[in-house]
Formats: sequence, C-alpha cells, structure tokens
Amino acid sequence: MIVELRFDDSETLEDLGTYVARARTLDSDGAIRLQSHGMALAAYVDVLPGQGPARTGAIIGLRVMALAGPADVDATVSLASLSDRLARGRSFVLSIPPATVQVGWAAVAPPRSGWEVVGELTAEELRTVATQGIAEITEGVPAGSGVQAVAAMRERVWARDSRTVPPVPSGAAFGAYALGFLTQETVRVSAHGRWTRLSTATGHVLVR
Repeated sequence: MIVELRFDDSETLEDLGTYVARARTLDSDGAIRLQSHGMALAAYVDVLPGQGPARTGAIIGLRVMALAGPADVDATVSLASLSDRLARGRSFVLSIPPATVQVGWAAVAPPRSGWEVVGELTAEELRTVATQGIAEITEGVPAGSGVQAVAAMRERVWARDSRTVPPVPSGAAFGAYALGFLTQETVRVSAHGRWTRLSTATGHVLVR
C-alpha cells in the first residue's frame, strides 16, 4: 500500500530533505522513523545508536513538521530510499518508501509528555562542546585505525558530560550541531527520568 503525506508547502518538504541529508552525513546507511497520528509528522534519526538491549546512550534527533491533512503512519525506512523519494517526488507530497528496515534505536520510544525544564544553554556553548569533541576524536585516532578503535573513541568522547551548567552528554551537543538545530541563541534543556532533551525551534535531540 502506498502511503502519502501531504504538506502545506514545498518549503517544508525541502526542509525535510535537508534534515535527511544531514542525517546521512552521520550514517550513510542509516534509517529514519516517520511517525504521525494526526496533523504532524515526527521524523526521528539516529545520531549514536547506544549500547545493549536498552540502547543506553542512544542519541536521537527529532524534527516535527506540520501536515496539510491527517495521517496515521509509523514506518522506519532507510535514509537513502527516502532521499531518493524526496529528490523525484512531487511538490507538497511525500510518498513513503514501501520497504521498511529494523534498527534497534527506533524501538526506543522517547516520552511524549512529563518533561521537566532543568535549564538553558547557549547555542555557542553547545557548538563549542561539539567542535571540541570532533577535534578530540580526529586527533586521538591515528591514521589507519580500525573501525572498532574509532567507534570506541567516539563512544568515550560523546558519552562524557559537558562542563556546562546544566551539564549534558557531549553527544547531545554533537547531535544538535550536526543536524543544524543550533539556529537560535538559547537551547532549552529538559529531563524525564533517564532521558535528557535539548530543544530549539528547529528540532530536538534526545538522549537515553
């Protein structure tokens, strides 16, 4: 069955395309979860997958976009297939690829309500945390290192809490930076149990 999502304007669809392109720079073989039960589309992407069955340390990007009509869909598809649909699709309409994929992080559902605001950070603070972490990983992994060595270094750097007030996992700052969410001066920090969320007008980064 073909599932189509309709948007109010082509700019929203173009914005989704930019979001998908940014996510593909993090993982060219990655996936996106598209979820809607009404007039809004929630698009989740993986920044870091986390560890173990509970996906501890998972970092997930989220963008929410308005739809022109109600939809009921929950599908996880490859970023590559969605990028292809966006490139050759019609203005205002997105046809969701029929082939779905299974990825561990997509099964971890962030809370929808009950978040408590615990503080604010500036975009510049988060940008600094992200760029310093990128530099540390680049300098700390010798040329020719294997995939496991690079992954272990990334895990150490991004799992570390920032020195900001309030502190946040450095990987959350990296996610906000890499996905283009640092578009305003301040970023709201919220908590819900073991979850942390960074929020701007552009999108959210969720950390388990």
